[in-house]
Amino acid sequence: MKKIEIFFRRLLLKLLLLLKKENQHPPIEKFYPNSRILFVRLNRIGDALVTTPLLKFIKKEVGCKISVLTSKSNYFIFSNALLGDEVIVYDKKKNGLFSLIKLLNSKNFDAVVDLHDDVSTTVSYLIAFSNSKYKFGLEKGTDKLYSHTIKRLNPEKHHVIERVMAFTELFGLINDPHENNIVFEPSEKSFVASREFLQKYFPKEKFLLGINISAGSEARFWGTDNYRELISSINEYDVNILLMCTGTDLSKAEKISNSSLPIFHNPEFENFSAMISNLNLLFTPDTSIVHIGSAFQIPVFGLYVKYNTQDIIWSPYKSVFDCIITREPTLKNVKLETVKEKFFPFFEKLYYEYSIKSDG
Repeated sequence: MKKIEIFFRRLLLKLLLLLKKENQHPPIEKFYPNSRILFVRLNRIGDALVTTPLLKFIKKEVGCKISVLTSKSNYFIFSNALLGDEVIVYDKKKNGLFSLIKLLNSKNFDAVVDLHDDVSTTVSYLIAFSNSKYKFGLEKGTDKLYSHTIKRLNPEKHHVIERVMAFTELFGLINDPHENNIVFEPSEKSFVASREFLQKYFPKEKFLLGINISAGSEARFWGTDNYRELISSINEYDVNILLMCTGTDLSKAEKISNSSLPIFHNPEFENFSAMISNLNLLFTPDTSIVHIGSAFQIPVFGLYVKYNTQDIIWSPYKSVFDCIITREPTLKNVKLETVKEKFFPFFEKLYYEYSIKSDG
């Protein structure tokens, strides 16, 4: 049933594009603090996080009223006054698409901005039936739906945040790339809980290495033995090691720990993020928390699967960073020695810098 629905949605979108006339592309007038702008960012947590530098910049420079249309999986990322004024959650099980379009049109937005790289039938219909004067998006084959488009920067040469920030062009703004970073602020309650956890398990303050094993996919699980042997080598240094995972990977973490390491597992993203802020180094497979490392400028060592693509990896934009990249579809064949050869020089530099600072 799902496949049939998708087929007809795409068919109707092709028909809509065929029948729609070319837009006139009126000159873009200046936006003011009383302007109302809707940014559309559905999909996953990582997609939301890489959008935050743009929203912060527009909010700061224009001061306009910003609303963000989100999905159930990423809405909480945007609950921050630095990013906007309103979060609208699209739940297709509760509200149909055309009910959503009616709601959005009742808000009389001056502009609607589609932040998606790829064509989404849901967002395409939303744009097509929006009553906004300005409809911004990327050049991606559905240009007729927009009043103005910008060229999609080459993902093989440009970091995802650079590609998102290209939308500033449509607002007539100039952005300094060095000022960009992920924006996410966990609650003070989350920070307090993370510190209490660390004080309980690590009464003596040392270099704190967080090893996250979870990435939402079995393809990005490096393997129990690999983690255990890596940790064994790290234990030769005077460090505190915190094993981190989601609830679904707790049994794997317990096998890795073998009761020798504390395990931090928490279903709440903000609690996980608050814990990362305490680290001196984060070791993790490619997942959304690399961007949290960037938000707090925590050094990150990553394990990345770059299979069947030439796109630049979604590395942490503002963190000291190094990684291992495999061209295979999983991390299964990434050798322990390969990781150690690259990880330990990276780790040792940070470790000895920390030691010198602590002694001084």
